Amino acid sequence: MLSFYFLESGIGWTVLGAMTALVLGGIGSALGIATAAGQGAGVLSEKPNLFGKVFLLILLPGTQGLYGMVFAFLVMTFTGISTDIAAANQMTVGIGGALGIVGVTLGLVLLLSAKYQGQTSAAAINLVAKKEDQFGRGIILPALVETYAVFGLLVAILMLNWLLIGGQTIVG
Repeated sequence: MLSFYFLESGIGWTVLGAMTALVLGGIGSALGIATAAGQGAGVLSEKPNLFGKVFLLILLPGTQGLYGMVFAFLVMTFTGISTDIAAANQMTVGIGGALGIVGVTLGLVLLLSAKYQGQTSAAAINLVAKKEDQFGRGIILPALVETYAVFGLLVAILMLNWLLIGGQTIVG
């Protein structure tokens, strides 16, 4: 069975890439949120009136997990894994391997950007705790880190499109 999915068709590599993006994005989001939430809890213990602003800063690193899920859903939809397994089983090893690499690469981008966005969010929480009127500037800092997760997702979607739709074919 493993031989078919990884050596005779590309479906195994495709699923591995999609799941890697999902899992690493989720792990990164959990790490980032934990970092920001740890800082936020300390601030809220002394300034509970900042809950709304602090909550938003804590929430920001959670988007990378969503990006991994979006990529996994797009892979399942575009390849037919979720609707037409017979067609998906015809995917070449080359295309499946390329999709696997795209997913692993995206997963690494999501993992690291969420981790560092959590650290940046924690710093922004400290800024808001000291100068509440600086919330607008504070939210820009973790948003800058978010940019690279968005770039990673965009490139992954473009690669998915190029591999499966733009002149390529699933059936080899």
